[in-house]
Amino acid sequence: MPDNLRTVPSISSLRAEGRGRPRFLATGSPALSWQVETDAPGWLQESYELETRVGSRVLSARVASGESRHRAWPADPLPAYSSGEVRVRVTGADGLTSDFSPWLSVETGPLGAADWVGSFIAAGPAGGAATAAGHASDAAESTGPATAADLDSADRGTVRFRTDFESRDGLIRATLSATAHGVYEAVLNGRIVGDEVLTPGWTSCADRLACQTFDVTDLVHAGGPNVVGATVADGWYGERFGFDGNFAQSYPGPKALALQLRLEYADGRIDTVATDTSWTATTDGPVTSAGIYRGENYDARAEDDALAVPGTSFPHPLAVIVLPEDAADPARVFPSFAPPVRRIETRAAGRIFTSRSGATLVDFGQNLVGWLSITVDAPAGHTITLRHAEVLEHGELGVRPLRFARAKDRFTGNGGGPRTWSPRFTFHGFRYAEITNWPGTSVPKLEDIHAVVVHNDLERTGHLETSNPQLNQLHENVVWGMRGNFLSLPTDCPQRDERLGWTGDIQVFAPTASYLYDVSGFLGSWLRDVAAEQERAGGVVPFVVPNPLPMPPMPAAAWGDAATLVPDALFERFGSARDLAAQYPSMRAWVDTVDRLAGANHLWTGGFQFGDWLDPSAPPENPAAAKTDPDIVATAYFFRSTVRLAAAAVELGHTEDAARYARLGTDIRTAFLAEYVTPAGRMMSDAHTAYALAIAFDLVTEPAAVRLAGARLAELVRSHGYRIGTGFVGTPLICDALCRAGQSEVAYRLLLEEGCPSWLYPISMGATTIWERWDSMLPDGSINPGEMTSFNHYALGAVADWMHRTIGGIAPAEPGYRVVQIAPVLGGGLTRCFARLDTGYGPVRVNWTLDGGTFSLCVTIPPNTTARVLLPGAAETIEIGSGRHAWVTDVSALVAVPARPLTLETSLSEIVNDAEARAALQALFTEIGYVIGLGWTSGGRWKSDSPLRSSLIMMPPAGFARVEGLLATLNARP
Repeated sequence: MPDNLRTVPSISSLRAEGRGRPRFLATGSPALSWQVETDAPGWLQESYELETRVGSRVLSARVASGESRHRAWPADPLPAYSSGEVRVRVTGADGLTSDFSPWLSVETGPLGAADWVGSFIAAGPAGGAATAAGHASDAAESTGPATAADLDSADRGTVRFRTDFESRDGLIRATLSATAHGVYEAVLNGRIVGDEVLTPGWTSCADRLACQTFDVTDLVHAGGPNVVGATVADGWYGERFGFDGNFAQSYPGPKALALQLRLEYADGRIDTVATDTSWTATTDGPVTSAGIYRGENYDARAEDDALAVPGTSFPHPLAVIVLPEDAADPARVFPSFAPPVRRIETRAAGRIFTSRSGATLVDFGQNLVGWLSITVDAPAGHTITLRHAEVLEHGELGVRPLRFARAKDRFTGNGGGPRTWSPRFTFHGFRYAEITNWPGTSVPKLEDIHAVVVHNDLERTGHLETSNPQLNQLHENVVWGMRGNFLSLPTDCPQRDERLGWTGDIQVFAPTASYLYDVSGFLGSWLRDVAAEQERAGGVVPFVVPNPLPMPPMPAAAWGDAATLVPDALFERFGSARDLAAQYPSMRAWVDTVDRLAGANHLWTGGFQFGDWLDPSAPPENPAAAKTDPDIVATAYFFRSTVRLAAAAVELGHTEDAARYARLGTDIRTAFLAEYVTPAGRMMSDAHTAYALAIAFDLVTEPAAVRLAGARLAELVRSHGYRIGTGFVGTPLICDALCRAGQSEVAYRLLLEEGCPSWLYPISMGATTIWERWDSMLPDGSINPGEMTSFNHYALGAVADWMHRTIGGIAPAEPGYRVVQIAPVLGGGLTRCFARLDTGYGPVRVNWTLDGGTFSLCVTIPPNTTARVLLPGAAETIEIGSGRHAWVTDVSALVAVPARPLTLETSLSEIVNDAEARAALQALFTEIGYVIGLGWTSGGRWKSDSPLRSSLIMMPPAGFARVEGLLATLNARP
């Protein structure tokens, strides 16, 4: 062993709870995880020692275990508003012990309702007092059905709250905690508290309302007067939700604030400043209106010092009322544990130009989510309007996909000189912005306009780069689509009058998300909302979570299965049995609900289903009209959820449940095969998604049957010219299904197809995010006529999970990547790939190249893990330990493609396999006007049993001669 190797282990990181969590813990017993660094090959942990220090008390606990993630807090739970420290050292199987890690400080704020003293206050009516009950009743009257105009009504103002307080001398710590019915921005002595935005976010407000806690010691004027307050806007709580112009406020009551400021002094005394009737409010202020869908209006002329200078009253103060507990139950309040929403980055404008209609447009070069930041010198009363859209349509701002969402911000100047402004109580999905009424030259400079990217501040964990620039752009589009839709909750889209937590979208995307970022806290919090909404609905999982829609929840396959398959994906990728146990009742409730619906024959049939939503063959006005029978989708998902529930029961030690649901899974599979698979191996719906479900979900398991189903699936893919034939359900599965059936090259060809519909078609149209529809933008540059057309919708990007596991070659062989599967699959003409994933144990790196017939693979495995490596073409896996490993192998037999001459007797499937030959033949058909051949792709005619000669029906002799001449040219290629 070289002398410079570090064989003694060291702790490179120690964490309490999840990566990216808020500073203040949401639990007094945080789970602990650490990473180890050592150059010793094959290093495994044998034991660890945790030491805690709370006050003057130090406790030590040594545990004989190889586990280094999600370890139990070894001391008494920390109470609310306390702090402590923890450190760890480890001993390896080689007997060498590390030094202790540095002390990690942990602290808590309020941990539950018992720690919450701030009342929920709202602005009282002008001109007199009112009872809280009466005020709440008045607000409730406004929550009935609304029209589309209500999204843009004037009654979308903000409320400001304030109070003065005195701080004693000897202040050692000040902690502010807040939540709201709406979104709030807390201010202390004129300075904004913290760097989080759009707090408290959106949860199932009737059951769970997040609070945030901040250390504000440096903001308090010790020994003197202070002012604390907040601005509260509608946010999600006061937004009007619905479809087709019928909108209503879902959550009752007015905008309200609950805040408490805890002041701790050196002599042990504690003062608390909390929202109560001593506070004052106003509905006047610079933010004159704000809404998630409509945007924000700001009038700088209405600015004042009421939240900056103690003793300064609001211009038109109002008394506040305290909401009763039946309107604002403090038991709902919980400390947020998801990574906060923040301003993540600022992007400069790429170009400013004038459209044909004379509009001033700004292009940021990237479809993103957030808002604009403008630097402007606006005269008093001069209003600038900012309008947002994702795309241009024929050179103008494409706003039709926004539907009723106004997506406009307005800034009115006060003549006070140049200043920088951006909204704080809304967000937009956009690449382009229209700037109206810019002062002075009427056209801003590039440096005057920036885009601020806003989303949950998740920690990036996974990367992938290949030799194909288009695949790299596809992967980048997936990343940006996730970034734009992981804002407080996993949304379907970030731009139109929707932006809801559609369960089906995240169900298919969760594995991809779990590679790209650590989403354990983000999705873990959302799953608590799933459980809460599901309990209200008697076991049914609503289409959207949180659920603000007025219609009763209905069960739907693939959408409701988020209750089982998202926790399953999180456990597979992050390995937390505690989190799996928290969701287990919800998982079981969903399976039991579907079991009752299916009945004795174990087939879930009838009723509404989304099915293979947005199958490209479905017409724009009916996205559920897929080729695959929705009953097949429903029963396949019933099976998948059941077997994953059984696996969860095994992990958690629920022996009786494990046996029960395993038997149920067997019964469902038997029923599915009998009902939907013919004796010859054909699916009753002879469609892409039907076969993909049967193979990928292990409904068809006998090797010969898998090969047969896979061959038919490959034939369907080829016969449609490798154009995509799947919707939301089939898209994440089809490449896996093909690979399992030995059709990996077909999977690669499908992935790399550029025609419409395909994954790469949007890239040819300039896409920088994943689209909702395969053809959200039509080839002529017009927007798809369907009423739901988003250009930032991550669901169809779920193929990236297959890319990570198959091209990058990184997959979990055991939960949490304690054992890693390394198995890159060659194909698609790729000659290199680099993949990196921080698994929580440390980074896994895969770097492979293909030079002719020589395949080189370099793998790095972090300490305390092992890996199983399967080289291309190999039959046996190689077991390895941590460290760096490399292989070089001859794969000539895998990559060599024997050339066969093309003739009139060549099958159409062979021609379509040759991309150049297909393109040349289609170009010839276009030139000579042979429309029959131009319909082979859409009609699925590129079949293996269709020779070219017999397929050229009604082709004149001159046309045959042209075809033969083209074949001769193609055969002469070097």
